[in-house]
Amino acid sequence: MIITKKKDINDIAASLEGKKTVYLLGCSSCAEQCATGGEKEVREMKGSLEERGFTVTGTACLPETCYRQYVLRQYRHCPETGSADAVLVLACGAGVSATAEAAGQTQPVLPALDSMFLATVERQGRFFEGCSLCSECVLASTGGICPHTECPKGLLNGPCGGVAHGLCEVDMEKECAWVRIYARLKAQGRLHLMKKIAPAKDHSSGTRPRKVLLRNPAGPVAIVGKG
Repeated sequence: MIITKKKDINDIAASLEGKKTVYLLGCSSCAEQCATGGEKEVREMKGSLEERGFTVTGTACLPETCYRQYVLRQYRHCPETGSADAVLVLACGAGVSATAEAAGQTQPVLPALDSMFLATVERQGRFFEGCSLCSECVLASTGGICPHTECPKGLLNGPCGGVAHGLCEVDMEKECAWVRIYARLKAQGRLHLMKKIAPAKDHSSGTRPRKVLLRNPAGPVAIVGKG
């Protein structure tokens, strides 16, 4: 899931300068779990904006604000969405982008949140960065522990010289990712994988913006394109 945090209300108000009416869109998926964009947070944002003199013409929490079809349906069936001076989106950046596409050229669509990272979920309210979306997954060779994500330096071939007592020199309260990888591979009887030299990261595989176009939405075949 995408982890988000709330922007400062003063920064949000500044982005709405010159606008009088605002429509609020929340997200009942990731943002709701983060307590940044669910129905409760949308109500709170409505109150905060009204205290600052804005008129909130309406609110909605979509199942997934990053899903363009949900956003398009919102615009088709709720005229208040498109008639407001601006739409404020309490969702990740993908949700803001999807809404901006639906809104067209003239209506400003603004973010109320900052997107932080893609997380694994321990339980509700406990999220940990789990994937860097690098387009070259190496987890088969690292015991399911991602060096791109878990190592602050993104090292691909073992730990740096700053490891002290198994701890990371960047964050001395955190165990070194490669120490963890070594221990897990050893426990799995796959320690020989540590002897393989990983090639340099091919950053061209992550050229943005990326896309996936399914030839058959019901099937497994996909075309992955750059740009």
